[in-house]
Amino acid sequence: MNDEGAARPKRADARRNKETLLDAAAALFVESGVEAPVRDIAARAGVGTATIYRHFPTRADLIIAVYRHQVESTAEAGPALLESAASPHAALARWIDLFVDFLVTKHGLAAALRSDSAGFETLHAYFLDRLVPVCTRLLEAAVAAGEISPGLKAYELMRGVGNLCIGADSDPDYDARRLVALLIAGLRT
Repeated sequence: MNDEGAARPKRADARRNKETLLDAAAALFVESGVEAPVRDIAARAGVGTATIYRHFPTRADLIIAVYRHQVESTAEAGPALLESAASPHAALARWIDLFVDFLVTKHGLAAALRSDSAGFETLHAYFLDRLVPVCTRLLEAAVAAGEISPGLKAYELMRGVGNLCIGADSDPDYDARRLVALLIAGLRT
């Protein structure tokens, strides 16, 4: 292959297939953790396991790609939810649900990258750079609508939600989603 061919963007169907694969992996990671079998991810995505390994030679590569994909999906959802939800508070609540889904998947990332702390720090900075502004916009819209009191910072809310999610996967009697819903409902004025 010449240099021209190497620089050519992926075909639309190849991009869609990769998106489908990342969505399937993310869903399984939420359900079963990041150790979900590759064959289960492939089956859910409707591809062969060789396709997964062609895109992501290692599990860490797949986990990082899912992480980045979920950050982008969560970031893009904020403005769309503000446009379509019944109110800014409803948009914030729905966005926080998506954020919780993301956090559940993220828990396995640290273990997958344990030998690459610089890589983990880079991903964490990317996460903050993409999601804090989205959460800020949702909070500002809810404040402007008179639905919540001013003063709460996006980082504080995201950190609080993250803390409520810690341990939810290891304790069947702990319902982090219920507690997060109570937190979001409690923001109302």
